[in-house]
Amino acid sequence: MRMKRYVIIGNGTAAAGCIEGIRSVDRDGGITVVSAEKHHVYSRPLISYYLEGKTDTERMKYRPDGFYEENGVRVLFSVRAESFDPDGRTVRLDDGTELGYDALCVAAGSRPFVPPFEGIEKAENKFCFMTLDDALALERALTESSRVLIVGAGLIGLKCAEGILDRVGSVTVCDLADRVLSSILDAECAAVVQKQLEDHGIDFMLGDSVARFSKDTAYMKSGKEVPFDILVLAVGVRANSELVKNAGGEVNRGIVVDVRQATSLPSVYAAGDCAEGFDASIGQNRVLAILPNAYTEGRTAGINMAGGDDRFDCAIPMNSVGFFGFHIMTAGSYDGEMTEEREEESVRRFFTRDGCLIGFIIIGDTVRAGIYTDLIRKKTPLSTVDFDFAKKYASNLIFSPEIRRKRFGGVV
Repeated sequence: MRMKRYVIIGNGTAAAGCIEGIRSVDRDGGITVVSAEKHHVYSRPLISYYLEGKTDTERMKYRPDGFYEENGVRVLFSVRAESFDPDGRTVRLDDGTELGYDALCVAAGSRPFVPPFEGIEKAENKFCFMTLDDALALERALTESSRVLIVGAGLIGLKCAEGILDRVGSVTVCDLADRVLSSILDAECAAVVQKQLEDHGIDFMLGDSVARFSKDTAYMKSGKEVPFDILVLAVGVRANSELVKNAGGEVNRGIVVDVRQATSLPSVYAAGDCAEGFDASIGQNRVLAILPNAYTEGRTAGINMAGGDDRFDCAIPMNSVGFFGFHIMTAGSYDGEMTEEREEESVRRFFTRDGCLIGFIIIGDTVRAGIYTDLIRKKTPLSTVDFDFAKKYASNLIFSPEIRRKRFGGVV
């Protein structure tokens, strides 16, 4: 019997999950990974820590050096998939190579979104900040006197600002939104985070956007002029969904998948930042571009590609990030009744609906906040836990003794 042929397009977290999912079912099938980057699979969120000097390229690796060999994986580095034929079950690469497959996983990730700013082509020393190569290129350009302008006050832009702050003369962050992290924080919580960042020396221009660029100046819509030596574009990202769209598959903001990570095309799966999967917090599909979801989506896809049966139906939007030792964690939906616990530089906001926790924002002490995400995922009725205690302390003591015995085998 011929061994099954697996092709994975992409070489990130979702691809690693897919490889391990396949191998949990099929130890012998051939796995080929198509990697646009030249690097061993690494953890992208660590690129800012690389610039800070807190890690290096070896420690950034998401799996050990022997990962591919131990799992019998052939990796084609520095090539891209141009198209695939779902009828003939072949993938065509940009070097002319054609790969046959029995099951395909598109784990192609996302790319920076750069708005059509007037004069952007004139701007010198401009960078994005999504990949290790982006970080390495930016590092080569940094000097102790560099004036850096970052366009975008989201997670990518702010992590870039943190990573380079001690290596440059100044960092200014601008954003059309009136607050930092506008996609995950409300105005009050954003103000707490912004103050922490400003206290460390980052300057902000919020509620303002670039009207046009010259080679070294941003002309803002407010009339202000911002001179820069280095420009970082961190406005947003777009899912790399074109391969599936061009092959006739269903695509919205991302590649539409079911809870088995299957696309609308036969034997084709998708996982990671390019996929639009089920969000348990709102009960419908959307892109959930975060690392833990990418791995689980990839593993689910791999298991099902290899003939197993797995589902990923408890994903929720979730972010855990720190700036200069100050931590933020958010999860779920905010479309509910809000209650709050607040101290000096600590905020805990909980959102409930129909007797269940549906979302939260925690700024400050995020230790053991996974208890809250568990409540959201399992739709645990708050009547069965001590929620008043839970709002102040993330502890398994919020559960009744009976539930704790079931969860922990009586060791309570």
